[in-house]
Amino acid sequence: MPETVTEISKIWDRVLNKIKNRINDSAVYDVFFGHTYIESIKGKTIVVAVDTALAVKVLDSKYKDLVIQTLAEVTGTDYGVEFTQLSGEENAQESKENKDKPSFFNDARLNPRMTFDNFVVGNSNRQAYQAALMISRNPGQMFNPLLLYSDSGLGKTHLLQAVGNALKEERPTLRILCISAADFLDEYIRFVTGYKEDQTMTQWFRTDVDVFLFDDIQFLMGKKKTMEMFFVIFADLIARDKQIVITSDQHPNKLDGLDDRLKTRFSQGLVLNLERPDLTTSEEILRRKIVSGGLNIEDFEPEVISFLAGRFSRNVRELEGALNRLIFYTVNFKPSKHIDMAVATEAIQGLVAAQDSDSKLTENRIIATVADYYNLTPSQITGKIRTYQIALARHIAMYLDKALLNTPFTKIGLAFGGKDHATVMKGVEKVENALRNDPDMQKAVNELKAKLGR
Repeated sequence: MPETVTEISKIWDRVLNKIKNRINDSAVYDVFFGHTYIESIKGKTIVVAVDTALAVKVLDSKYKDLVIQTLAEVTGTDYGVEFTQLSGEENAQESKENKDKPSFFNDARLNPRMTFDNFVVGNSNRQAYQAALMISRNPGQMFNPLLLYSDSGLGKTHLLQAVGNALKEERPTLRILCISAADFLDEYIRFVTGYKEDQTMTQWFRTDVDVFLFDDIQFLMGKKKTMEMFFVIFADLIARDKQIVITSDQHPNKLDGLDDRLKTRFSQGLVLNLERPDLTTSEEILRRKIVSGGLNIEDFEPEVISFLAGRFSRNVRELEGALNRLIFYTVNFKPSKHIDMAVATEAIQGLVAAQDSDSKLTENRIIATVADYYNLTPSQITGKIRTYQIALARHIAMYLDKALLNTPFTKIGLAFGGKDHATVMKGVEKVENALRNDPDMQKAVNELKAKLGR
């Protein structure tokens, strides 16, 4: 190979021209090859200088063979290749510029364990999985935004992270931000209090984010200024075809306190629900958890897997909790290599008892549920205060006690601080009359019944 600087430079230019045509992706070429040069030649190894540690990693893992092959074509010699980060004043200057540049969300990280490969697909989540997978292959081109909603523990955060991890692997030039609503709120507060004076959040999102993954948007409800900032950022990213994926614990139309403009924009994308896993999916989740935990699936009787899946399938966290309880018990209290139904039943009897208690409808549970719904305490509902809000909640609780448990008026009165028969009956009748033509009352009672499992 020629040894003068000029000759080496010309050779490398020819190599780069061939590489640029072969990878057919100008963004990748500009980011990873655009500032490279041959730093030195050590025997049969060519040392190529690049501008960042990320470039070293990407070129070494994805493009090394291409560089070696192209060098052989241009030089007629089989050279090995090493990639090294720029050294000296140029790299020091770049580091200083990056250090001085204002930034946001410095602690944001993807969880590498949450991938598509280890997500268990079933009838309850298949559509959400397929949509997330398609987005990871064509970000910004379809289903934008994608909003996934479900109760807690059904996999929406896993899919959100899986999109980010897949894009990070396949398209490393994309700038991916995965944060929760709490992260966004904290950063916004720091920004408006002067923590970031040299750059606005909207400017930063415009220049530093290609894919925006946002978890638990329901926690922005009622925070007007934060939602305004979120909407500006959201609208700008959508206008520039930057992919957005959002999760929520409810359908966006049911998120009271969320900006109506956001609800409208969400509906223009794709909104999908993840439902409670069926028995087959729950069993597969348990098998995956057992194997990933380094245990032998053959040590568990099939009946044990079916029993756990059938009894603890409200969400994945509940399944994991039951399995962990079983493993903990068989390790610490009743060592057993082979886990049968007798051991399993004994290990989780406490969880079963607690589950049965939670599902049993009682007067106290009705009072506590209504109190929580109206941000009151149970003692306020059963007490003597007669403000409108407390009286309304008290009458609804009395109505539900009568309607769901058929409790006698006299007994209801005792549970509500010694109210007499006539007072209770009058309160129940008020609710019954309101239910005929008051949409707000109908909504409140229906939502409370749902919370009580009725």
